[in-house]
Amino acid sequence: MPDRRAIVAGLLAAAAFPAAGEGARLHKAISTIVPFKTSPFPYRGKLPDGSGPFLDVTANGRRGHTSPRGGIYWEDETYSDRSTLLAAPRGFDPAKPAVIVVFFHGNGATLQRDVVGRQRVVAQVESSGLNAVLVAPQFASNALDSSAGNFWTPGHFATFMAEAAQGLGKLTGAKAARFDAMPVVLVAYSGGYNPAAFVLRNDDIGGRLLGVILLDAVFDEADIFAGWIASHRKNFFVSAFGQSSVSGNAQIRQLLAGQGIDASSDPPRRLEAGTVALLASDAAHDTFVTRAFVANPLQWLLGRLQGFPR
Repeated sequence: MPDRRAIVAGLLAAAAFPAAGEGARLHKAISTIVPFKTSPFPYRGKLPDGSGPFLDVTANGRRGHTSPRGGIYWEDETYSDRSTLLAAPRGFDPAKPAVIVVFFHGNGATLQRDVVGRQRVVAQVESSGLNAVLVAPQFASNALDSSAGNFWTPGHFATFMAEAAQGLGKLTGAKAARFDAMPVVLVAYSGGYNPAAFVLRNDDIGGRLLGVILLDAVFDEADIFAGWIASHRKNFFVSAFGQSSVSGNAQIRQLLAGQGIDASSDPPRRLEAGTVALLASDAAHDTFVTRAFVANPLQWLLGRLQGFPR
């Protein structure tokens, strides 16, 4: 279930700060965690390969899913949280060119404890200097499971982003239509690779997607990532990786080389059209979002995105 203390705290923070008028800069960072109708979970459909239902276990009136790593997780405990984190940094100006950063967390995570607290994603977006807002949905709650749930279904992520636009409009006081049109940067850490891969495969938001940042996050679906890079040469793709995902990134490099695409091994000076970089690091997987090839890698990379200064 959603972390009610986090939700209440977010709502109180938003209530304490008057909604900005249309086009007004925010003089204070604001954030909230709210339930979404179009969340990744609950999910009652099939596995993406069609081999069977996602919820493949029943016992005493409960439904569950067998995770390859975590064993059986029950729907009511693990796959029922509809929470999404919405945040806007101090100085965000909806009247200026802006982007939406969408963050997909990894295994064993919750929004407040891990995305906000341990991984400092909200703080990194603010410190990047990018004129951006943040959207981060809850996937399997505190579980060893990378399932994308409803994001496996074509069109669902687009509907989720439309709901996010409404939520961001309420949070900032700007018109939701502004957020409906904003370009998107997709960021995935660890187990977030699976929903990220299906967002790319389904092409739900089309031309709005500026690029992709992966943080130790290629454990499968390397062909989807490589195929997207090859067919989207005007976008950027950066994957920083440690030992945990070294083989998946090596596979991407090999697939790209087969199509004559050279992936840089050096941190990019700028994130711009055509940037493709695979960045090796000896950093530990569990702390990769805050320490990788540099400290606070998300902040560092977003700060190199051109055209959206705050």
